[in-house]
Amino acid sequence: MESVLAASPVIKVAALCGSLRQASFNRALLRSAAEICEKSVSGVKVEYVDVSPLPMLNTDLEVSRRFPAAVDAFRQKILQADSILFASPEYNYSVTAPLKNAIDWASRPPNVWADKAAAIVSAGGGFGGGRSQYHLRQIGVYLDLHFINKPEFFLNVFQPPLKFDDDGNLTDAETKERLKEVLLSLQAFTLRLRGKL
Repeated sequence: MESVLAASPVIKVAALCGSLRQASFNRALLRSAAEICEKSVSGVKVEYVDVSPLPMLNTDLEVSRRFPAAVDAFRQKILQADSILFASPEYNYSVTAPLKNAIDWASRPPNVWADKAAAIVSAGGGFGGGRSQYHLRQIGVYLDLHFINKPEFFLNVFQPPLKFDDDGNLTDAETKERLKEVLLSLQAFTLRLRGKL
């Protein structure tokens, strides 16, 4: 798969984290995804897109059909991306409020999520954020997002062996390989949706 994809155009991936914590394991997964692409996934560029500057959704902030500056900048990043990589913990069996807020702002007409490939990774305790992933897939139906089906990536960060070092860097080789598989699948699916594979 890698040799076929190497000659393809560069895929721009917007990476969104549902956690606002600086030491978030999910944010660490996105950092690792960007590093993996730089080192070993030719043709994929991952850019972290911060959701923290977005105000809570309030359509009163849309004046003369214009969005607040932070919202407009966020929407442009999503619009310019070829695909989306979500990383989010699970809160109450669902996605986090910051992520849902970002999703809602970018879905305001015109919906900038439409027809994009997407993948989800998550880290946490227990099921590793799995239920939030399933809810995000359900939300994606209305947004016209197209999620890869395989591989799924749920990471229980508290189960041995240790996955991250004290600085929040992903160190577990098996987890890195699983993350790389997600990125390769997202790349192939994005190209297929674009009719370039």
